[in-house]
Amino acid sequence: MGQGRLYIVSTPIGNLEDMTVRAARILDEVDCIAAEDTRHTAQLLNNLGVKNQLVSFHEHSRPERARELVDRLLAGEDIALVTDAGTPIISDPGEPLTKLAAEEGIEILSVPGPCAAIAAITVSALDAGKFVFEGFLPRDKTRAEALRRATAHPYTTILYESPHQLLRTMAELAEICPDRPMAVCKELTKIHEHVFRGTAAELLRQSAAWEVRGEYILLLAGAPAEVREVSDEEILCLARELAAQGLRSREVAREAAERLRVGRNRVYSLLMAEKE
Repeated sequence: MGQGRLYIVSTPIGNLEDMTVRAARILDEVDCIAAEDTRHTAQLLNNLGVKNQLVSFHEHSRPERARELVDRLLAGEDIALVTDAGTPIISDPGEPLTKLAAEEGIEILSVPGPCAAIAAITVSALDAGKFVFEGFLPRDKTRAEALRRATAHPYTTILYESPHQLLRTMAELAEICPDRPMAVCKELTKIHEHVFRGTAAELLRQSAAWEVRGEYILLLAGAPAEVREVSDEEILCLARELAAQGLRSREVAREAAERLRVGRNRVYSLLMAEKE
């Protein structure tokens, strides 16, 4: 008997009709399902008419649990990894399992479907050509730096936020960039789905009348070139990545300048100074 396969299965973020046919079949066919919250996933399985073994795998799981699951995969069992809603790994538990499975040569297959971040940017009415996903902001002493970074990106930035932290985060964004366009998505695909659009300051004022509950996604327009601060180290970091791809110095300068919205001469000068 050969090795089993690890399926990364996306599940609905609200509306159960968003469950794909393939995802439902995989959940029924695998030997077991590793779930962030087995009680939550049990409700989904009941709705699908699927009866299968559930094992817990969440952010507080001990390293031994990942080892146990990989040993089952090595023994030939197929396992599906699911989160409470949406796509596993994206700001959700699962990374330790996929890393260990990859190290052991286990085949990892994606069963794609709903993802809150992607759903949000499609309805935000903000630039979706390029975007940055920051996930949840930290709550410790690194928060200020994380906020500075999130508001400095030249592309649309996506943040996840809990109802308990929503107003705090919106107040911080309104203080840093009050005139920046943004969107706040509430309960996407659910009964009380709503998208609020406006500047950071406008939405902060509106939020006083909101009934804050459920999960939120905040999308902030990219920083205008004239207000964005880009450090020399940030420029050089990107330049090194581009150079590693085989680009010549002038090509690196042009591409980095376009991506970071800085002067091409500045990038080229930094490159030449580093070479010297």
